[in-house]
Amino acid sequence: MHLGLLVLFLSLTKSCWCAPQHGCEPGDELLGRCSNSVYEEKPTCTEMNLGYCNDMEYSRTIFPNILGHRTRLEAESGAEYLLLSVIHGLLNGECSPEIRLVGCSVLASPCQNDKMIKPCRSTCEALRKDCIHAFEAIEMAWPYFLDCDRFFASDQEGCYDPLAGLKARQELAMSSLSPEEPSTIIQFTYTSNSQMYSLLKRTAAKCSHISHVYSIGRSTEGKDLLVIEFSNNPGQHELLEPEIKLVGNMHGNEVLGRQLLIYLAQYLCSEYMLGNPRIQTIINTTRIHILASMNPDGYELAASEVEDNSDPELSNQEGHLLNGWTNGRTNAQNIDLNRNFPDLTSVFYRNRRSRHYRIDHIPIPDAYWFGKVAPETYAVMKWIRSLPFVQSASLHGGELVVSYPFDFSRHPHEERMFSPTPDEQVFKQLARTYADAHATMSNNDTERCGASFYRTRGIINGALWYSFAGGMSDFNYLHTNCLEITVELGCDKFPSEAELYPEWKRNKEALLSFLESVHRGLKGVVKDVDGNGIKGATVSVRGIRKDVTTAENGDYWRLLNPGTHILTATAKGYSRVSKRVHLPHNMNKAGRVDFILEKVPVEPDIDDHLFPTVDTWDRFDPYNQFERYGEPDVSEGGIERQEKPWWWNYFSQSGISPPNWLLRNV
Repeated sequence: MHLGLLVLFLSLTKSCWCAPQHGCEPGDELLGRCSNSVYEEKPTCTEMNLGYCNDMEYSRTIFPNILGHRTRLEAESGAEYLLLSVIHGLLNGECSPEIRLVGCSVLASPCQNDKMIKPCRSTCEALRKDCIHAFEAIEMAWPYFLDCDRFFASDQEGCYDPLAGLKARQELAMSSLSPEEPSTIIQFTYTSNSQMYSLLKRTAAKCSHISHVYSIGRSTEGKDLLVIEFSNNPGQHELLEPEIKLVGNMHGNEVLGRQLLIYLAQYLCSEYMLGNPRIQTIINTTRIHILASMNPDGYELAASEVEDNSDPELSNQEGHLLNGWTNGRTNAQNIDLNRNFPDLTSVFYRNRRSRHYRIDHIPIPDAYWFGKVAPETYAVMKWIRSLPFVQSASLHGGELVVSYPFDFSRHPHEERMFSPTPDEQVFKQLARTYADAHATMSNNDTERCGASFYRTRGIINGALWYSFAGGMSDFNYLHTNCLEITVELGCDKFPSEAELYPEWKRNKEALLSFLESVHRGLKGVVKDVDGNGIKGATVSVRGIRKDVTTAENGDYWRLLNPGTHILTATAKGYSRVSKRVHLPHNMNKAGRVDFILEKVPVEPDIDDHLFPTVDTWDRFDPYNQFERYGEPDVSEGGIERQEKPWWWNYFSQSGISPPNWLLRNV
């Protein structure tokens, strides 16, 4: 946040955003600093000579200015001028040119025929809408001297637009791009956490009719896990509109995915506004959720390590290529988030031979909550459960390949064993969609980063590559309807900034193709005879031992490859209905198959456990490890403290007294 600059600024301004005071202190008049006499000199136009504002589009200004500064010296010694000089550092480069130009138009407004021309209120209001997030990121109030109502004029008053020249230069830069270049201008640089938050919020503000941001929780160190959503009806699930998510930076030192998702958000917003028909179709038919950074704490550590290695005074420089293979990978608790999810794959393997065992919506074992659950993991699990996601991709680094579940080997002692899910063919097609659309991932002659995937053209079953338990992709598949792939974007986990634009060009089409691929297979609504949607009904496909369940209003999505399929819909207390469906190879959107179920008497049956119950799947965080004590208590010294540990509620509900060794630690 450039804390030193902020402290300097606050100390010089005595932490007060007050209008300038013009009363003279004793001795000031003798020193020529001010005059207690009435200012009688007639205002006249004078040459612009305000150091930080000399690049304005005009050359003449007038004093007194809007703020009451009577001379150039008084304006330059004011808090407003000081803020403009340090604002680039305070806001981490966000909105800096625009704020400075608009601020200068207040401090030194243009002058014509000895009359002041005030800056335009519409320009100020648009700037505030775009840049207020940058001030919120550093917990700073909007500057008083940029009060749009007090110091700016309406367009009808012949006002001056201080950003007109900047806008013209930007339009000229856009027109000079070759047809191969994107029409959306993106700054291909790395972004700090505060810059990322500000950029995502500004993007959502610019496209507020199709986008909004929301937080799914906080990291260990209290940073927001911020999601930006794109939809033609943001904030609402629409019937039969599939939901898809993209997650980046799960490992804090694998940063390319984080940057690509930030660029994707800007691209979707801008291209939609520019009328790109492909982007408009994607957003109008899909609800897209983008979590650019799942591990912002780890990113900060990895970024600081890269900065250190780039220091020319260091004798042992590793640079980007060798840095970051371990530093920043985990969260602030030293937990690898992609090993921290409930291991439902082992549960599946233990029970897969039972004919009646249900492998979808496997509940979280109680024992999991007695381990170390990272707040980032908890937030993402709750997010995954709260929305009817159909498809997902998690972006990583270190190889150039797309892997798909299962990630945990079906034989625990086999590090590399092909371990397919019941949806093996669908997963392969999802992985193929990304790899084939990528510029180089599916090339047979690509030697990768030590591993060779030429036989599979850039895709692989996760457990066949290497086995691990507690992964996010396996959890998505076994606990929800969502099918998630893992995209390894390249050998360099923290590439140089010069590589960001080439990587965007390699991955842009793959990202867009993956978003479009969610419209594959079948969708529909399961209703009762009165036309009401049935929540929690199951839709099964013969030959694929993995069902999906309906969302709140009875709608469902089932990713399927072309062919003939027999679907069956059922719900507890309702009849069972089956339909035969043929999906041709040339379908470019999901087919629709609805079901109408009739109520039937409920009788105890061996199949009862095929349906999720409140005691299993619907129960989440059973010992209130996070929920009950999620709101921190702040002591008098301002330090957050937690009144009771997470296990307190467990013992109080069970009526069992906690052991003394636990009580001693309270």
